[in-house]
Order: sequence, then C-alpha cells, then structure tokens
Amino acid sequence: MGDSFCPECKLATEVVFDHSAGDTVCSECGLVLEAHSIDETSEWRTFANESGDNDPVRVGGPSNPLLADGGLSTVISRPNGGSGDFLSSSLGRWQNRGSNPDRSLLQAFKAIATMSDRLGLVATIKDRANEIYKKVEDQKPLRGRNQDAILAACLYIACRQEDKPRTVKEICSVANGATKKEIGRAKEYIVKQLEVEMGQSMEMGTIHAGDFLRRFCSHLGMSNQAVKAAQESVQKSEELDIRRSPISIAAAVIYMITQLSDDKKLLKDVSLATGVAEGTIRNSYKDLYPHAARLIPSWYAKEEDLKNLCSP
Repeated sequence: MGDSFCPECKLATEVVFDHSAGDTVCSECGLVLEAHSIDETSEWRTFANESGDNDPVRVGGPSNPLLADGGLSTVISRPNGGSGDFLSSSLGRWQNRGSNPDRSLLQAFKAIATMSDRLGLVATIKDRANEIYKKVEDQKPLRGRNQDAILAACLYIACRQEDKPRTVKEICSVANGATKKEIGRAKEYIVKQLEVEMGQSMEMGTIHAGDFLRRFCSHLGMSNQAVKAAQESVQKSEELDIRRSPISIAAAVIYMITQLSDDKKLLKDVSLATGVAEGTIRNSYKDLYPHAARLIPSWYAKEEDLKNLCSP
C-alpha cells in the first residue's frame, strides 16, 4: 500500500502493488497506474528443507572477474554437510575429479580470505590481495614455491597499497607456518614480477609510525588521553632525524608515554603488544630520550614530569 496521484480520480489516492503481476493499481477506481514493474530487491530462497530452520539465503552470488567462469559455477554438496544419498555423493566425487581451471585460484582466494578475517582486514584489502595473486599467477606459474608465503606476501603488499599496513610479524602470525624470511623473499619475488609486467616501479606506499600507533595502543588498553599524546609525539618525531624503523619509533613513543601516565606499562608488555624486541625498543627510546621535551605535548606532561622519565 502507498499513496500516488491517480489521473482518473484527479487526486492522490491509495494504491496497491500486485507483486504477482508487477502492477500498481489505484484502490479507488482500479486503474493500473504502472504495469510490469521490476522488483529490484533481493530474491530470497532456501533449499535446506531437511535442516528444520528456514533461514533464507540469497540466490546466487556476485560474479568474480578474476575467475574464468565469473565464480558462478555449480557446486554439488552433501545435504546439511553430512552424508547424503549415493547419487549426490557420487556426483560430488565426479565433480571433484573433473578439471576445473579455477580450482587453485579458489583455494588461494579462500586462504587469503581466512588470513584477512583473522587480521580483521576490510574487504578492499582482501580483493586487492586476490588481484595481486591473480596477476602473478597469470604471468608465471607458482609451482615449486612456498604457497603460504606467496599468499601472505600478497596480503602484506595489499595492506601497504591500501594505506593500512601491517607488520611482517602480524602477517606471519596468520601465514600457516610461513616464516618472516620466506614472506620477505616472496614479497621481493612478487614485486619483481609485477614491475616486469607493468614496465615501471611498483608503488607500495610509505610506512609511517602513526599507521601502527592506534592498533598498538588498543592492544595495551591505553586511555584516550595517552593515545592522543602518543599520536602528537609520533607526528613530531617525523621532524627529527631518527634513523629507526617506523614500527620501532611507534613502540618507543608508546613506552615513553606510558611511563608518564598513572597506568605504567612494562617494557615486555609493550614488546608483546607491538611485536618489537625489547632491545630494539630500548635503543629507539635511547634515541628519542634527548628530544622528550619537544616530543611530549605540554598539556600531557610538564617539564618537571619529564625529569621523572627513566634515563636510557
């Protein structure tokens, strides 16, 4: 039901929408105001009659341009994920034995999706990682290479390109056993292959200490005031000639800020939350300590408070 202007009644009247015919009909005079309308809402249907719960599922799925058939092929599965009759199980076995050119791609995309979910990454990063893997696979087959390292490296590069970088250690934690060294080699190989394809150097985005700061602070459960102070300190650190990696600078700044707050954090806790070794944090802290008065915002810590900072 709804309101619409009827040219026959010469006024706005209630109309009825006939879903079966797709017609919009005036409730006063019966004039068909619009015929054969297309319902653009989602079509819902369920085939799981045996399960007992009739939760609707979307018919079909979005096409995937990275796959040969667009990802719209038919999959024969057992009912309810259990053992079905002889016909369905036999058809499923025959389908698995058949040649599917996209089988390896589907497995790779599924592995990338699993790693993305475990890291809490958005869909755009996952899609970018799929595109990178597809380009490398099309250019040169990846047989004989560490597949887990290749997939992890694709995800690492995708994070860099989408300006949402993750540390190699974070990627390594979801890489199904691939080591940092293997992921590093795979990244170099992928970058080299893509640069050959594009004929130019590959842009991966610049890493800044602020890219990791909020996530690290969240792992430590820092207060909003402490997080804000750490962000300002990291921004000011870019003006200094501190020859340390952005991740090490972020960890050192966090450690310095926590030492000025009521909720002090141990060095090992900061190391665990950031993935940076305690010795590296200590050395970075040593480089930042002489500039503490310039880095720490005055609203967060006064000059006499800075004297209470432990010397490196």
